[in-house]
Amino acid sequence: MATVRELPDLAATAALAAELAGLALPGDVLALSGDLGTGKTTFARAFIESLAQRFGAKREEVPSPTFTLVQTYEFPGLSVWHFDLYRLTNPEDALELGIEDAFSGAVSLIEWPERLGPYLPPDRLDLGFEFTGENARRVRLIGHGQWSERLDRLARHG
Repeated sequence: MATVRELPDLAATAALAAELAGLALPGDVLALSGDLGTGKTTFARAFIESLAQRFGAKREEVPSPTFTLVQTYEFPGLSVWHFDLYRLTNPEDALELGIEDAFSGAVSLIEWPERLGPYLPPDRLDLGFEFTGENARRVRLIGHGQWSERLDRLARHG
C-alpha cells in the first residue's frame, strides 16, 4: 500500500506525525528518507511530542541525534528510539547502537534508513520526503508487512 500526502507547512507535518503516532505499536519501524532539510527530523520531533502529549508526559526537548546517532524516549508501555544514521559508515555499526533491541520492542524512527542495508526490517513504514516549494513538502508513504493494512485504514479514514 502506498499513498502520497502533501505537506504545505509545518502544521501539516505535525498532523501526519500525530496520526501515525496514534497507530504506532512496539516493534514498529518508520524509515524516514529524503534529502537534507526535507523534514525528517521535523516529523520525528512532532511524532515524539504527540506521544508525550498523549501520555501526559512532561514535554521535553527533542534534539536531532545527528551526533549521538540515537536518542531514546520512554512513555508508559512504549519506548521510542530515534536514530539518525547519516554519519554511519557501515551497516554493522548500527548493531552497536542497540538497533536490534529497538526493533524487538520499541518504536524506531530511522533517518537515513538506507544506511542499514540488509539490517532494515522488511516489516516497516517508509516515508520518503521531498521538497515541493519553499516551505512545502510531499511525503510518499509505503507500508510493508503489517503497515500495509494500517496505511490502508489511514487512507480510508484520514
